[in-house]
Amino acid sequence: MSPSEFTITVNKVKSSKLKREVEFLILKPAVLKGNEELNLLLLNDGQDAEGLHLRETLSYLFINGVIDPVIVVAIKASDDRMQEYGVAGIPDYLRRGAKADQYAAFVVEELLPLIEKKIVQPINGRRAIAGCSMGGLSAFDIAWNHFNAFDAVGVFSGSFWWRRKDLNDGYQPSDRIMQQVVRDTEGKPDLKFWIMTGTEDETEDRNHNFIIDSIDDAIDLIKELHSKGYKQGQDISYYEMVGGKHDVPTWAKVMPAFLTWAFPRRTHF
Repeated sequence: MSPSEFTITVNKVKSSKLKREVEFLILKPAVLKGNEELNLLLLNDGQDAEGLHLRETLSYLFINGVIDPVIVVAIKASDDRMQEYGVAGIPDYLRRGAKADQYAAFVVEELLPLIEKKIVQPINGRRAIAGCSMGGLSAFDIAWNHFNAFDAVGVFSGSFWWRRKDLNDGYQPSDRIMQQVVRDTEGKPDLKFWIMTGTEDETEDRNHNFIIDSIDDAIDLIKELHSKGYKQGQDISYYEMVGGKHDVPTWAKVMPAFLTWAFPRRTHF
């Protein structure tokens, strides 16, 4: 194995917050000198790591000097995914996401300290959290509410449609939960945002404006970020993939763009 390739190990931890065992993968450069600035990425839906070509992509970008050294922790979702992912403290209209606060507590209070103990070298660089679909909504919510623990968040086809009311029950755009949370938050969390959508994420267009809902929801969230004072290009990177679908192969294709944005070689936010 080349020193520039990434190793992958399977780990498990019993979580008191989630009251279950959590399995996660740790991907790291095979050889570290010990004096590098070492970065960290937490990734939801770690069971998709193989389909995302995560190890191969990390190795290629690192070998070719595109990204700085980074430890990736891919957290596998449980069968209770639709309850553990979501917006902390605010279930949707079907009461999904009821355990999102417990999952966030696991990530911040249990997993992060454990990773710091497992990785002998100090994680002294940038820290990011990312996810796809519901995992992306979860990642955004965790970063937003725990910005002291993270520098950046990446969202692939995020479920920003997450709402308080069904479409057939008097739904209004203001019923979207994450947009409302951003709007109601005082101050401006110190974060950077990478938000991706695909032009074929879905076909739904609830407001009949000829733009699919997933793009509308992401753009409206970005508008809320703008209203908080975040700047496009400086704080927010929006990636719209033509032909991109709501699936793992699409997210695998855009993963290099996110990693290059989050952990560029010898550059900083």
